[in-house]
Amino acid sequence: MQKDWLSLGLMSGTSGDGVDASIIRSNGVDQYELIKDKYYEYDSGIYKDIHNLKEKIHSSEHLIKFKKELHNLERKITIFHAQVIKDLNISQDTIVGFHGQTIYHNPKEKISKQLGNGELLNQLTNRSIIFNFRLNDILKGGQGAPLTPVFHHIIAIQNKFNLPVCFLNIGGISNITIVKDKYDLNELESKDIGPGNCLVDSWVRKNSNKKFDNDGYLASIGTRNAIIYEQAQELYMNQSNKKLSFDTNDFDISFIRGLSIEDGATTLTDFTASIIGDELSISLTNSKEKIKDILICGGGRKNKILINKIRNNLSPNLKIQLIDDFNIDGDFIESQAFAFIAIRSMKRLPISFPNTTGCKVPSSGGKLIKN
Repeated sequence: MQKDWLSLGLMSGTSGDGVDASIIRSNGVDQYELIKDKYYEYDSGIYKDIHNLKEKIHSSEHLIKFKKELHNLERKITIFHAQVIKDLNISQDTIVGFHGQTIYHNPKEKISKQLGNGELLNQLTNRSIIFNFRLNDILKGGQGAPLTPVFHHIIAIQNKFNLPVCFLNIGGISNITIVKDKYDLNELESKDIGPGNCLVDSWVRKNSNKKFDNDGYLASIGTRNAIIYEQAQELYMNQSNKKLSFDTNDFDISFIRGLSIEDGATTLTDFTASIIGDELSISLTNSKEKIKDILICGGGRKNKILINKIRNNLSPNLKIQLIDDFNIDGDFIESQAFAFIAIRSMKRLPISFPNTTGCKVPSSGGKLIKN
């Protein structure tokens, strides 16, 4: 009988607005039980520092240039996570999967930098911390992302979804996971398919005091600029060297400069929806298995305008549903995933596979700072 572990997953996504925390009990293999989910919002200082620094860092040289600022922000983020752990009052034997805040991701340079000091978090909380999940995958030829497919698999199996099934995660970046086989994790397929919330979020942040386009309201009242939209589509589709894994800084919104906030939001939402819809249709059409069911998770699923526009870009035979329709909270999939991945790391089980990240062999990952 497999040993059950208690694990807390802490995830701060590309929106940089706060920390999703999830406690699960699992054997890290074929079952999990959700204990608790809770969201903790960053204070305005941390939020602004994350996005200000993110916009400055476009190369590995910038990691050196802004080293002091990064160190200071990392300390603030780590202390914030320590306060989250204290508030949750987890037991001494609960391990912590600490993702941190991604500030720069470039697999070609074999770099994926998350702000979050595992050693300091261990000292502050007296808990076993597992962090730096992406490095081992990158060193083995992978993209370092996405890492959630192994958890998507157990969700599909435990909830008895009809296979094959496709998970569409719309965070700052959009990615898909295709779960085909009940037992064989090597049959998992996953990849980034383009921007998610990052374009519209960036536009709204720069042109208002809001963090995002709530429910797609701005996009619903604006008008798409047809010329800019078509030029953006053509530029994206003609890229000769499309990446397998994206960072939010891979996308530039300067092409809509001069538009009103509403028209910019509409144009960017249409552009994002067209990429997601097209890439999703191509991926599912090219799959050997006939996939009809698409389950959406991540913050982007709350943008009703975006979701409707994605639907309009999909083949009519594809069925798209929110994962929440199955009594699964789509806000906490990734934090639950890193709680699950932390357990697999403790057991030295693989968390990434050749068909999910492009690594040469199934790879474990994560650095353990033991209590």
